[in-house]
Amino acid sequence: MSNVLVYTLDGKIYINLTNRCTNDCIFCLRNDKDDVCGQALWLDDENSTSSDVIMQFEKIYADTPSKEVIFCGYGEPMLKFDEMKEVAAYIKEKYPEIKIRVNTNGHANFVYKRNVIPELKGLIDQFSVSLNGATASEYDELSQPKFENAYEEVKKFIKACSDENIDVVASVVEGYKGRHIDLETCEKIAADLGANFRVREWIVNGYS
Repeated sequence: MSNVLVYTLDGKIYINLTNRCTNDCIFCLRNDKDDVCGQALWLDDENSTSSDVIMQFEKIYADTPSKEVIFCGYGEPMLKFDEMKEVAAYIKEKYPEIKIRVNTNGHANFVYKRNVIPELKGLIDQFSVSLNGATASEYDELSQPKFENAYEEVKKFIKACSDENIDVVASVVEGYKGRHIDLETCEKIAADLGANFRVREWIVNGYS
């Protein structure tokens, strides 16, 4: 366990807000490793504030002045929505040239029972949303969501991003233990929702 709220990977800065997630994806890196490139990402607790994150960010940024910051850790970043907004607002005000991306499972609107996307305009430059399936049953098998009809909620979230003219990418993880997703169908679904499409190859042993 640790309190690594900010870490680096391939010269980019990542923000790790929480351990909590509304999915339990069978391919998730955290099922096999406690760290990313030696940086332990399991948090000691869920009590970190936006000020804690900003303090770590400034220290990391001084050594790694990345042009992109990604909210992505061992949990779903949008489950700490207020903290995420506050950190993003701080970065955008002080470093407006930095691009901010959120890697998300797309469950936030369901969790908060409202469309949160308009609240993030001007703060988040891009959402990368885990589509992870050409059908609801495939999504449920791979992502193991904690509520029903999650696949439809993900698609609604992607469409909501597109409707707000925020850059959105629908992604899938391909090749988990020899499994193959219908990429052509997934790409069409993404296009119909107004999103770009990205295939992420499964990383067998995580980042080291």
